[in-house]
Amino acid sequence: MEAFEAVRTVLAVREYQDKPVPPSVVHKIVEAGRLTGSAMNAQPWHFIVVESRETLGRLGAAATSGPYVAQAPLAVVVAVERTKFALSDGSRAIQSMMLAAWADGVASNWVGFVDGLSGVNSILGIPNTLDVLAIVPFGYPTRRLGKGKKQRTPLAQVAHRERYGQPFA
Repeated sequence: MEAFEAVRTVLAVREYQDKPVPPSVVHKIVEAGRLTGSAMNAQPWHFIVVESRETLGRLGAAATSGPYVAQAPLAVVVAVERTKFALSDGSRAIQSMMLAAWADGVASNWVGFVDGLSGVNSILGIPNTLDVLAIVPFGYPTRRLGKGKKQRTPLAQVAHRERYGQPFA
C-alpha cells in the first residue's frame, strides 16, 4: 500500500479475529517503530512485543481505556525514557507501527496515554525509570471496514496559508 493511501484509510479498530499475525509482519511493525525519526537521534523508546494470551489478558485488565487488548493476538507496549522529546518521539514511533501494520492488512488502535496504564510496568517488568506511553493492540479486523470513510473536519477549516485565518485551498 502506498504511504498516503495508508494514512488516508487507516482506522482505529477494537475488534480482532482470533488469528495470529505472522512473525514477518510482527517484525516489520516493530522495525517501523525503531526506524522512526527521533529528536537528536535519542531514540528514547522501548518496544515490548506481547503475544501471550495470559499477558494480553492482564494488559487488557490494566488498561482502563482498552479492555479489548485482551482479545488481540498481539500488542506492542511502548515505554519511553523521561527525556524532553520522548513523548513526541514515542508517538511518532507508534504512528509508524500502526501505518506499517495497516499496509499489511493488520489493524490497531492506541490504548492509554501514560495515565491509566500504571499497572503495566509491573506486569511486564518495565523499570520505573520508564513511562508506559501506550499499549497498541494489533490484529486482523473482525469485519470488513470501509477504508477511507472518515468523519474529518474539512481541510479548509483546519489548514491555513502563511498566517492563521488565511485560506489554504
